[in-house]
Amino acid sequence: MEMKELDHPILYSFRRCPYAMRARLSLLVSNQRVEIREVYLREKPQEFLKSSKSATVPCLVTNQENIDESLDIMIWALKLNDPYQWLKMPKLGYDFISQNDGPFKLALDRTKYHSRYPNEDPIKNREIASEFISELEKKMAGSFLFGDQPSLADMAILPFVRQFAFIDKLWFDHQSWPKVVAWLNDFLSSELFLNIQKKYDRWLPESKTIFFP
Repeated sequence: MEMKELDHPILYSFRRCPYAMRARLSLLVSNQRVEIREVYLREKPQEFLKSSKSATVPCLVTNQENIDESLDIMIWALKLNDPYQWLKMPKLGYDFISQNDGPFKLALDRTKYHSRYPNEDPIKNREIASEFISELEKKMAGSFLFGDQPSLADMAILPFVRQFAFIDKLWFDHQSWPKVVAWLNDFLSSELFLNIQKKYDRWLPESKTIFFP
């Protein structure tokens, strides 16, 4: 049976997920209009499960392919249109993203969701995560990681730094990383962040089509 061609790509998303946040950031700045479908992770619709091999958000469905990794969605969108040159960054930016998506996220989860990991020490894991934040603090060259303009690395990492910070924001704000604290707070108050965090009702097959941005 021939598949019906899509008028717009479909983005399966979840508002609070940092992976979905960074996908929405790139779609917004690149002005790639998609049909957004808010997925409730405890009640995943069959349409989503058929589209996502990993059964995790975000997932972008296009006429050519299904993109199941958030960083790949970012790069897909920015290769189509990169008005702020987010892709123009040193190799260190990709190294930072790898650290973020690997050891930092591992320690973050074991800090934030420590009840899921009874054999893990949340304080020790917070210390491990803090080492990455301290590294960002040392390397930060301006208002952003590589100067006064954001890059792919900034926008790929900030949603996860946000997640870590809000485990205990008061504690986070009083650590010895003033550049990172300012970087995060500027992001949280930005129009860009506010625009990607609009609330959507749970998507159902009978739901009205909603576009983003």
